[in-house]
Amino acid sequence: MTVHSASDPEPPRPVLPPGLPEPVDDGACAHLPGRPLPAIALCGSHGEDVVLARLPGWSVVYCYPISGEDDSILPDGWDLIPGARGCSPQSCSFRDHAAELAALGARVFGLATQSPGYLAGEVARLHLPFPLLSDEAFAFQRALDLPLHDVPVAGRRVLRRVTLICAGGVIRDVHYPVFPPDRAAEATLARLGSLVRGEEGRTIT
Repeated sequence: MTVHSASDPEPPRPVLPPGLPEPVDDGACAHLPGRPLPAIALCGSHGEDVVLARLPGWSVVYCYPISGEDDSILPDGWDLIPGARGCSPQSCSFRDHAAELAALGARVFGLATQSPGYLAGEVARLHLPFPLLSDEAFAFQRALDLPLHDVPVAGRRVLRRVTLICAGGVIRDVHYPVFPPDRAAEATLARLGSLVRGEEGRTIT
């Protein structure tokens, strides 16, 4: 994984364009809470395989369509599709709140359908302190029936935006739809904090 020092340039802070349409909850992720994670190895941007189902403790996995600087690969009308635009701001949101999520005991991963090499470039470009996982073969997507956008990008289907909060290999909470994406980590912090406090309360009693 790329490690950035205090001497590195200021990390980018991409801004959402105004007037993006807000997605509605169509029930596409209603089946996910309580579901076990599949024992599938996902190659990370750091060059290592990660099996989310085998990780102890809390994990936050934010799934997103595609990030990058080249808007020319995006289909016409991409900004008009609810929930499509905003992947770089979303990743930067988790970057900026990564320490707070770690303080609650959570690992953070992004997950998309691009190749590990492409995702490694995004980690470097956005100064992310966590790996991005590649579901290039759609194995994880199919196992959990994660929703996909109807419109392909550069000839490939891409994930719709959803955040999975997991513990001990089980999906404990789901944030869907995610909007606005540049505040995704703040919403996740609130949800994770509530879950952690609930666990602590049960332990005490």
